[in-house]
Amino acid sequence: MDIISTVVLLCGSIISTCFITLSFMHMFQLNSYKPKVQLAWCRKNSRRFAPFIIDAAACAAAILINSNTGIFILAGAFILTGLFFLPNKKAKKPLVITARVKRMLVSACLLYAVVSVIALLFLLKEGTLVNVRILTIIYFILHIISPFGVLIANFVNKPIEKAINQHYINDAKRILAQCDRLTVIGVTGSYGKTSVKFYLNTLLRAKYNVLVTPESYNTPMGVVKTVRGSLKSTHDIFVCEMGAKNVGDIKELCDIVHPVHGVITSVGPQHLESFRTLDNVIKTKFELADSLPGEGMLFLNGDDENIKTQLDRRANVTYGLGENNDYSAFDLSVSEKGTSFSVKAPDGETETFTTKLIGRHNVINILGAIAVSNKMGISLHDLKPQVRKLENVPHRLQLIDRGETLIIDDAYNSNPNGSRVALETLALFNGKKILVTPGMIELGDKEDEYNREFGRNASAVCDYVVLVGEKQTKSIHAGLKDRDYPDDKIYVARDLNDALAKVRALQYEEKKIILLENDLPDNY
Repeated sequence: MDIISTVVLLCGSIISTCFITLSFMHMFQLNSYKPKVQLAWCRKNSRRFAPFIIDAAACAAAILINSNTGIFILAGAFILTGLFFLPNKKAKKPLVITARVKRMLVSACLLYAVVSVIALLFLLKEGTLVNVRILTIIYFILHIISPFGVLIANFVNKPIEKAINQHYINDAKRILAQCDRLTVIGVTGSYGKTSVKFYLNTLLRAKYNVLVTPESYNTPMGVVKTVRGSLKSTHDIFVCEMGAKNVGDIKELCDIVHPVHGVITSVGPQHLESFRTLDNVIKTKFELADSLPGEGMLFLNGDDENIKTQLDRRANVTYGLGENNDYSAFDLSVSEKGTSFSVKAPDGETETFTTKLIGRHNVINILGAIAVSNKMGISLHDLKPQVRKLENVPHRLQLIDRGETLIIDDAYNSNPNGSRVALETLALFNGKKILVTPGMIELGDKEDEYNREFGRNASAVCDYVVLVGEKQTKSIHAGLKDRDYPDDKIYVARDLNDALAKVRALQYEEKKIILLENDLPDNY
């Protein structure tokens, strides 16, 4: 074996490893840089490793041939495998080359380089490589473990990342401590927390200078980024959305921002893959309650069955449609043009509100924001114009009217309660009702059960159902068939583009009402 064939093998391995590493780095980023989640994803998506069969066959051939020809075959196989991992130009959320990603890529490259150099030096004797078969096996092993290189690099970088994150967290805490007149309001819940956060932003502005975490910045580093980049000494209130996928996540956020008041919008079966049980979900959401100071107010959705079991844990303010709540909504009038409802406060004050938002779920979320704002010193009367200003939160039952079609965009995510609410909203409209969905995820052992129930519920509302992805939507399909839903009203699409093309091709005399329920990220 000569130097030229060695260089060819090395180049083929490097090119392929680069493509593979970037591909799996993309998935690792989408999996929130969590090694356990990444490994679970690898198990679920074992088909992604199929191209490595080419490498195995080429490695076997190279060992048998035991010459430069075999090495060239293996190098070609490496490059061919790498082509399967080229960046997806149609990715919904491409890989973002953050500082953390750069550090992991550098570490992965260094690790690969060190192992390669050691292997070459070990086998090099007087300028000539000995034992071609061993070199072939070493490079084959390096190649097939490259998908896990990002995990190794993440492990190596763990002390560095921890130190960097802690620096940013400490800086955010310092900034918060300097804002001595600031009131922090934490908002969490299995669903509804983002909507309530944005509604609070509009309502509280009737009296206060308000900062809210943007978009879905509800993780520790997302919150820290908001504080370090946007919080000013002139802000009166900081509304902090708090997300969680594991027990302890809400407490971690509370230890950073130290909320004075808190809102728990709902508790339900979401992220059960990581939470495992509903009890763990309840425990985690109420970490917010446990973190509030004695004088702090805890606002709870008193209509939520899982929240009701926790009402005696501490003094709280409840809101909901039930008359026994501190803030109750009644006389609801819902149409496709909007919603009107009346609210009674604990002091007996009553006002009627109108909003262009539709649905019972929106009333409950708006009511939660009204309760907080009223307790913060804004009268119900002064909140009326603020409620009229409320806009749909993007991708959360957002209405998009395009003349011949009306899109109900609920693509941000989906869960059992959210899917029921979405179908209730769809039922409010006159026209041909079309559901487009890939189903619900991260529901653990209950995923098939909840998706099948989703299919049953959809059968009672929808005139046509487009399922995105055959494998992911089998349970929804089964639920539809449980209710004898006609086959000619179901279409199983390859992907979202195929689904939308099918919807556009459907011809009806009536207006098409299209519900987009969930949109799975690239790692599904």
